[in-house]
Amino acid sequence: MASIRRTLSPFNDRSYQNGSNNPFAAQSPSQKLLSHGRTTFSPIHRFITGIFLQKHYSRKSNQFSWKKSLLRCFLFFFLGFLLGMAPFNNDINELKREDLRNRDFSFERKSGVVNAEKNEGDLGFVEIPKDNTNNNNNNNNNIVVDSVELGVVESSGRNEIKLNLDFVPPLKQLILVTPTYNRAMQAYYLNRLGQVLRLVRPPLLWIVVETNTATMETADILRNMGIMYRHLVCKKNSTSAKDRGVHQRNTAIEHIERHKLDGIVYFADDDNIYSLELFESLREISRFGTWPVAMLAQSKNKATLEGPVCNGSRVVGWHTNEKSKRLRRFHVDMSGFAFNSTILWDPKRWHRPTSEPIRQLDTVKEGFQETTFIEQIVEDESQMEGIPQSCYRIMNWHLHLEASELIYPTGWLLQKNLDVVIPAK
Repeated sequence: MASIRRTLSPFNDRSYQNGSNNPFAAQSPSQKLLSHGRTTFSPIHRFITGIFLQKHYSRKSNQFSWKKSLLRCFLFFFLGFLLGMAPFNNDINELKREDLRNRDFSFERKSGVVNAEKNEGDLGFVEIPKDNTNNNNNNNNNIVVDSVELGVVESSGRNEIKLNLDFVPPLKQLILVTPTYNRAMQAYYLNRLGQVLRLVRPPLLWIVVETNTATMETADILRNMGIMYRHLVCKKNSTSAKDRGVHQRNTAIEHIERHKLDGIVYFADDDNIYSLELFESLREISRFGTWPVAMLAQSKNKATLEGPVCNGSRVVGWHTNEKSKRLRRFHVDMSGFAFNSTILWDPKRWHRPTSEPIRQLDTVKEGFQETTFIEQIVEDESQMEGIPQSCYRIMNWHLHLEASELIYPTGWLLQKNLDVVIPAK
């Protein structure tokens, strides 16, 4: 017969003030720990007491746990915001600059004018001041940044890099105006002038003006030249070649004035010959520049010279071989002068007495278009600049070698297949 044995409770041998054998009845955990002043408990008693305390306070702690988490989140966010607004940038930048000074890649300052010399054993160019006095005292004390060059110098087993920080002023823009018309040598002239302009340093704007309509052949040449250009059309009818060139140049002048293009304007006819030195000299002009031009015609067996006589950059007189043109005020060829484009659209800057538009005149006799146009730009020779110094070089030739008997091929295309002269073998 099976028997049931009941284990005695470990608390039966203890008495409680409330007369109950239940150790948890009508007493709080704190009261149990302080009852009768007892400080020694059995291990089982301490274990059960811990479980009871954990359950007793778990309900209250869960109520405030999410509030504490939210409060901590806002607290740390506010601290991070204050730290982000703190002025630490100056200290960081100062540390970066100090770190760059200590590195091999550094900016060095030299006083005075420097020469570039290459010494044996160096990997590049070294800056050496012209004045070598007090080198021992000034080697480590650099004062003014005058010139810094790019090079790699071997020093104490490490490579030092020096950067060239010299300021290069921007070049003036050249605005070249070329009137052209349909003729047998047009393609040859435009391609020859375009190939020269390709060698000129930019910025450069080539304004090509045709009469009545813009031909596809001219547009194709300009597109394939690789130069910044504008293809204009002169709509004004002309009865002669003289008037045609005047109206085409006036069309380009109106375009420059309307769009307020800034640069040096030069009338470069397509049948002339130019040197690269001429285009580089144009950028030295402040207001109005002029130079001598050599002219050659089919009917003459020698070249004639026309243009200024200069003392330095000052124009002191004129040279011409044309007796019929001695009555002109200024003896200059159309390809022998250039001027600042702002004179056309900003008369106040140059103190012009009148604000009338500057144009070439078709009412004057042939050969007088140049002088009547120049008289609208300058008052006398004191406002002119002779280029180059002393006007001693011929930089362009004005040719009159047009072959009038040749027929212009329409569209530069063959109208029919060519007949075979020699059969292929």
